[in-house]
Amino acid sequence: MAHNASPDNATDARTVPARTQDRPTEVTAAGIARLAGVGRAAVSNWRRRHADFPKPVGGTETSPAFALRDIEQWLRDQGKLAEVPLRERVWQQLVGHPAGAAAALRQAGAVLLLAHDRPAAWQQLRAAADDAELTGVLPAVLDAVLAARLGPGHPVRGLTREALAPSAALVRATGDLAAADGAAAAYDFLLGRHLDANPRQYTLTPPGPAALMAELAAVAGPSGTVLDPACGAGALLAAARERTAEEGDAGERDAGEGDAGESDAPVTLYGQEADADLAALTALRLGLGVPEAQVRVRAADTLRADAFPDLAADAVLLHPPFNERNWGHDELAYDPRWEYGFPARTESELAWVQHALARLRVGGTAVLLMPPAAASRRSGRRIRADLLRRGALRAVIALPAGAAPPNGVPLHLWVLRKPGTTPPAPQLLVVDAAGPATGAPAGRDKPDWQTVRTTAVEAWRTFDRDGGIEEQPGVRRSLAAIDLLDDDVDLAPARHLPPPAAVGGPAELARIRERLTTTLARTTALTPRPDGGAAGPARWPLTTVGELARSGALVLRAGGAGTAPAGGAAPAVLTDHDVIGGDAPSGTLPEAPASGPAEEPVLVQAGDVVVPVLGGGAVARVTDDSTAGAALGRNLTLLRPDPAALDPWFLAGFLRGTANNRQASSYASTATRLDVRRLQLPRLPLADQRRYGQRFRDLAAFEGALRLTARLGEQLVQGLHDGLTDGSVTPD
Repeated sequence: MAHNASPDNATDARTVPARTQDRPTEVTAAGIARLAGVGRAAVSNWRRRHADFPKPVGGTETSPAFALRDIEQWLRDQGKLAEVPLRERVWQQLVGHPAGAAAALRQAGAVLLLAHDRPAAWQQLRAAADDAELTGVLPAVLDAVLAARLGPGHPVRGLTREALAPSAALVRATGDLAAADGAAAAYDFLLGRHLDANPRQYTLTPPGPAALMAELAAVAGPSGTVLDPACGAGALLAAARERTAEEGDAGERDAGEGDAGESDAPVTLYGQEADADLAALTALRLGLGVPEAQVRVRAADTLRADAFPDLAADAVLLHPPFNERNWGHDELAYDPRWEYGFPARTESELAWVQHALARLRVGGTAVLLMPPAAASRRSGRRIRADLLRRGALRAVIALPAGAAPPNGVPLHLWVLRKPGTTPPAPQLLVVDAAGPATGAPAGRDKPDWQTVRTTAVEAWRTFDRDGGIEEQPGVRRSLAAIDLLDDDVDLAPARHLPPPAAVGGPAELARIRERLTTTLARTTALTPRPDGGAAGPARWPLTTVGELARSGALVLRAGGAGTAPAGGAAPAVLTDHDVIGGDAPSGTLPEAPASGPAEEPVLVQAGDVVVPVLGGGAVARVTDDSTAGAALGRNLTLLRPDPAALDPWFLAGFLRGTANNRQASSYASTATRLDVRRLQLPRLPLADQRRYGQRFRDLAAFEGALRLTARLGEQLVQGLHDGLTDGSVTPD
């Protein structure tokens, strides 16, 4: 969605002066760094040290822009660039286009659609026409292709002769990219890069929630028509079509070869988006990405100017804009969509709920991603009460924090069903897919979507089939609507779910106590004794980690890079919190952007030494077989010693010295950063290193026993508090 975002400099090319259209394609310092495969600091150094570095042709003093052609030639002359990759060439032409990146991406997407739907016509046009003729003929050809694929009211506008005049090189390069990568993959790359480059302009629905919402809507059966009235970049509509395709494949497998399932029927995807640029880009994404579906996307404010007033969709998927005050409260007071009550000015989300219900067929399902406040604000209690009484609101599912922006808030999913003349007995399913009772691991980076999905979908499927569900404390419960119709009509799942048994009940508490007793005895046995030593500090010859790396005695690697491959298994991430707390890897890799392939992470091996670089603590961890294969997380540095030259425990032990960390740290106003290369350790023979290493290993075992003791003690204390207060443990 981009309801609260301004367009991305999407000036119509018809208003661009001729002298602007004649400007060369520009590239920023960040773009130069990407072309050459270096950091931005290297580009700054080149500008200072090389008198022949191209001069800026635009931009500002703090963010200059350079002519792409001059930069490419300079990089080649310096031996820093053999050839600009085709993808990067097209991208740089997009961002340097005089009409702006969004307008250029609209043009490129239309050309890709032409190459995809009418490849012979595109090849003939490209081969026969010079630049002027090409851009002169294209508007009529593109209009015909767009109207045939996206309908006569499509939002991809402004593709005039004047607009395309400065775009001949972009058009040809885009066609080459379609031939190399495929039209759909090429557009995914360009759109993904554009969205990644403007994170504050667009509020996107992540793949996890999008797939979950599509699966919840599909429980009632295949959807022939799907509507997203605030479609943003089209993630929900794409997920709905993907879900329909998966069900079709499963149906064919169940029915046997040659039997056509219901899902073979054509699917129509309807979308509406207030941002005209984003509506155009989304229409092109869906037109290229789901060629078997009919796509109808319109650019308009949905609540004020509904583009599909007569639609009766099978499913509505919606991630509405949150906390929107200017949604049309004053103009829409008598709108027929407010069947369940006129929303207050502060209840824009309930206006979207009623719009979704108004555009469903009887029995159709709507799934909305909602802020948690919408379930409990007093200003919306009358509408919530009527939704319950009439059986329209069927389920409220709490998601873990981080599911979607804003990432610090645990959002809810509302599942609605448009009631007929005889609605079902008013019941509401409440599910907490974020609570500890679901068994989801407490990863810090991203929710465990497999656990969340299983919890939510199984509960909704059972409830929808049976009209009720067996209660599971802390996870799910079916409630009669009459029990919720009090003064507040608070629908937050956490307020209606009985708490789970305290740490598994008295039997589990007894096991924790037994483990704690054993661990306390082991901790006592491991308690080290400080043996007598020299009167003063030793005066060893010292070396630094940087010197050892240059000599080949160890390898240094920084963490943080790496993405998860699409549809493939990804390793867990060892985070800085895991290293400091002595925990197993708990993080997850970010998904690879649509703009490129997955990036290989740095993988940990047994015997590596991992050091956090932020926070000011003296920590170094030697990894073992249980951690091997994990990806190295951000703010971590990996040291891989040569076992013939360095003992890993000796290395880790000396790196933890307080004085050593102090001399290698730099201090900012709010944080301390460790320069691992400046850390020192003594030059000792390998036999002496191993003596020290064994002592450091014993200290690590003692430290681990202390951590386990503390955790078990906390579990026992909290479990007894919970048990005494909920009655599962008696005071006797």
